[in-house]
Amino acid sequence: MGRSSKDKRDIYYRLAKEEGWRARSAFKLLQLDEEFKLFKGVSRAVDLCAAPGSWSQVLSRKLRGKDKSEEVKIVAVDLQAMAPLPGVTQIQGDITKISTAEEIIQHFEGESADLVVCDGAPDVTGLHDVDEYIQAQLLLAALNITTHVLKPGGNFVAKIFRGKDVTLLYSQLKIFFSFVTCAKPPSSRNSSIDVDFNQLEGPNRIIVPFLACGDLSGFDSDRTYPLQLDSSKEYQYLPPTQPPIRPPYQQACQLRKSNLLAKEDSPSGVLDEALTALDLNTEADTNTTTPGTSD
Repeated sequence: MGRSSKDKRDIYYRLAKEEGWRARSAFKLLQLDEEFKLFKGVSRAVDLCAAPGSWSQVLSRKLRGKDKSEEVKIVAVDLQAMAPLPGVTQIQGDITKISTAEEIIQHFEGESADLVVCDGAPDVTGLHDVDEYIQAQLLLAALNITTHVLKPGGNFVAKIFRGKDVTLLYSQLKIFFSFVTCAKPPSSRNSSIDVDFNQLEGPNRIIVPFLACGDLSGFDSDRTYPLQLDSSKEYQYLPPTQPPIRPPYQQACQLRKSNLLAKEDSPSGVLDEALTALDLNTEADTNTTTPGTSD
């Protein structure tokens, strides 16, 4: 995307780059904490579907504080590899497997977590009914592992696609939590909501509590604000805070550098050897990584 397109992105995208967050979604968790005080008294936290790590980054900065407390333990879980974060132990695993839950408890030395967050979402197709269903199943998978690792009285925060079937999710969550609400922080775009309550009829109708965090004096995530650049200085483009560590196009880039991409006259044996070498070079290291030393 060109520079002019990047300049016009929403205010939270630019604030995330200026403040060093890996993604604009970091502001969602920060604003939810302002409303519900999620981080109060938390010493053990779990971030499910963590990559690229913006919510883990928030947990690391807010829970560990300036003194970098070693008593706070944070575990991030995702199928994808993620660049290291200070004070965050990473597990590259599946949240639907009991072995992942056991590994989380092992990192907490047998203790349960005080807070579990999940900002995971499927690759959207554009078909709202399909996307809502897949997102709901992902949330239920996160809820399943949360019941194994979260202590009684702990907090669980997850993202949903709000649609006509949100009442079913609400009823399922009410089985495990005494207080359940649907909140929308200001950094969540208005265009990302899909609400339809026309089919909520009958004696079993449930009105799901909906809370809009923040106030009207804050930024509007759907509005474009001027950059307010200093006219005497040349605009400096800020690169991504954390580029992908193993992008899916990495193999194609390596083939192109070796002049082996889309060459019909190349012997098949040479191409197979190049692919084998690349697979060996890009093979994942271990499932669990240790905390890094820098963002």
